Amino acid sequence: MKTSVTTLEAKTAGEVELADAIYGLEPRKDILHRMVRWQQLKRMAGTHHAQDRSEVTVTGKKSIKQKGTGGARHGDKSVPQWRGGGKAFGPKPRSHAIDLTKKFRALALRHALSAKAKAGEIVVLDAAASDGKTGVLKKQFASLGWRSALIIDGAALDDAFARAARNIPHIDVLPIAGINVYDILRREKLVLTKAAVEALDVRFADVKAKAGEAK
Repeated sequence: MKTSVTTLEAKTAGEVELADAIYGLEPRKDILHRMVRWQQLKRMAGTHHAQDRSEVTVTGKKSIKQKGTGGARHGDKSVPQWRGGGKAFGPKPRSHAIDLTKKFRALALRHALSAKAKAGEIVVLDAAASDGKTGVLKKQFASLGWRSALIIDGAALDDAFARAARNIPHIDVLPIAGINVYDILRREKLVLTKAAVEALDVRFADVKAKAGEAK
């Protein structure tokens, strides 16, 4: 599919071809859901910890005598049923991460790109560069209608552009190495520079080649 290239001044700067093998899939919610869940679980710290009865600091003295009280036979106060005792089956530090293959994660990225393309929410930008003035960049984004956008550039970001954009709410700027399904879906617009489009073509060159053979 062909799409027009825009500039920050809202002018047209030619066209670019978006490969159907990358941007033309029928989006599957189950694949996107599994990928977002993988990202969310992977980022969880897993540092939650509750003390069990071996870790609490309480007296080891028997609380009441064994017989003659008419009640239960209690030992020391580290057991869970006493206030201040240890937690039974409480959380311990662990990793929440689940496994997804590289092939599946690559497929999920293509489905996320396709979902944005199908919704008409992909914009190809000529270049993400500015003089570093947040006010100027904010006006440019307003003229383009970018209220919530993820901007993906090539291998390296323009420092002035990234510095100016990070002060604008609901705008994220990432290099191509940082592109991910969660950030694509959480923003309204996906803005790819021409360098990012070329990098994605290289990244999925084998997929494009297989799609070409199938035709």
